[in-house]
Amino acid sequence: MKALFVLILTTCLPALLIAQNMEQHYKLYDTKKQKTISIEEIVNELKNVDVLFFGEEHNDSTGHILEMMIFRKMQESYPKTALAMEMFHTDVQPVINEYLAGCISEKNFIKEARAWNNYDDYKPLIEYAKANKLNVIGGNAAARYSNMVTRGGLEALKSLPAGSITFLPPLPIDTATGRYYEKFTETLGGHHMGDMKIYQTQNFWDATMAWSIARFLKQNKGYKVLQLNGRFHSDEKLGAVAQLKIMSPKLTTGNISCFSAEDFSNPNWTKYKDLGDYIILTDPGPKRTF
Repeated sequence: MKALFVLILTTCLPALLIAQNMEQHYKLYDTKKQKTISIEEIVNELKNVDVLFFGEEHNDSTGHILEMMIFRKMQESYPKTALAMEMFHTDVQPVINEYLAGCISEKNFIKEARAWNNYDDYKPLIEYAKANKLNVIGGNAAARYSNMVTRGGLEALKSLPAGSITFLPPLPIDTATGRYYEKFTETLGGHHMGDMKIYQTQNFWDATMAWSIARFLKQNKGYKVLQLNGRFHSDEKLGAVAQLKIMSPKLTTGNISCFSAEDFSNPNWTKYKDLGDYIILTDPGPKRTF
């Protein structure tokens, strides 16, 4: 299995030069213990955690390699581990399952699952799941539904046929206020939010990812889930983490915030401590994937 992991890593990622000396390209900090730790230590601490959110920057090659490393180590320590991904939508779950089962070609999978343009960054995770017969959950809402919310608000979803509703979390969806709303408006540069439809779309994405995880764990007792998403969706345990807590209060969560930082050589960890249980800073030097 180790040989398979190496093969996947060395054939699928575009940033392979950094894989040989990974320790030089990231630093991992435990905000509770207030010290740097290893990936192995994170995985060991997941014994009582149901869902680990990995908040990434989508173009961070180092972050993608770390996701693969964590996924592999989680599966080795906790064989009942599943992968949930913002990068695939709920309505393509049959296509994902067909590829993992070896029924369809990779070409058809990429096309019909509407894989992102930088799919090569996520391919090692999919191939590892396929080789080890692990579940992969398409967690996000399809763009056509997101566009409905942006145009008509969450109420617009009520007009969908019953068959479409099966791909979406139940209404009403909580639109978190307070800190999450403040962060969202700050990100948009303080633009006027109008009737909040854009913000409702953000909450819709969060709720769909949370619902996908909650539904899987309800049907698969004793599993752990590694959830991959853009870090805005899980930083400070807001967004999708908060939505999951509303839907399944008994589930325990942890979160990683992974990003490139200019102070990489001498990090100011205090500045980042509120972002997550674990902070991963990646070297800004390696080339971005897009």
